[in-house]
Amino acid sequence: MRYFIYLEFDGTAYSGWQIQPHSPSVQQTIEDSLALFLRDKISVTGAGRTDAGVHASEMVAHFDLDTPQDCIWMQNKLNGILPADIAVRRIVPVKPDAHARFDAVSRTYKYYLSLQKSAIHRDFSWFLPNEPDFKLMNYAAELLISTTDFTSFSKLHTDTKTNDCHVIEAQWTPLADCCWVFTITADRFLRNMVRAIVGTLMDVGRHKLTVDGFKRIIDSKNRCSAGDSAPAKGLFLHKIVYPDNIFEI
Repeated sequence: MRYFIYLEFDGTAYSGWQIQPHSPSVQQTIEDSLALFLRDKISVTGAGRTDAGVHASEMVAHFDLDTPQDCIWMQNKLNGILPADIAVRRIVPVKPDAHARFDAVSRTYKYYLSLQKSAIHRDFSWFLPNEPDFKLMNYAAELLISTTDFTSFSKLHTDTKTNDCHVIEAQWTPLADCCWVFTITADRFLRNMVRAIVGTLMDVGRHKLTVDGFKRIIDSKNRCSAGDSAPAKGLFLHKIVYPDNIFEI
């Protein structure tokens, strides 16, 4: 029986989602917790892999069990074992061939900026003492929707077969308490893509780069021409959408 597990986590203490040889990861922590009460080694496959320090308000993964179990019981057991920085929101049965990564229709990330120093949100946003030009940054962000090849914003030397992505939303919007959020939705994302985009948009917002210059960076298909990656702590995997027909009724 295959299950999807929906969870949220504070990524501050982890090397990212994926299991690492000598560093704590979210994936390993969940697998260890499942094994503890199911008394069996359970492999968990995530919808993607987040970098060290990146958070998730919604991550999805799948795992298989030989014997069906009650979803609420598993959720309660896991939440009782997992550390405080990982929480299971729900567990649902899915079709045997459903895949948390390959069946995702879209993913949404949010990146948070704070224009006011905060002791509470310091690990969940990028603090900027000077306000950038968000209007200009949004002009540049619009170019992402008509872009297909995102090589300029991809981590170098990855094993992906294509750098093509289809962005359907990319916009900065204001929040309360001197905060702004960048929301970006696409069918898929490359490693480090969102942080590289945010860092390069910040060069636009600081008037170090024009909108035309931003377009030239996209067209160059060269990561070295783009800006520095934004800090990981401001990035959240926000939502993952799946087709209805992969879920068991």
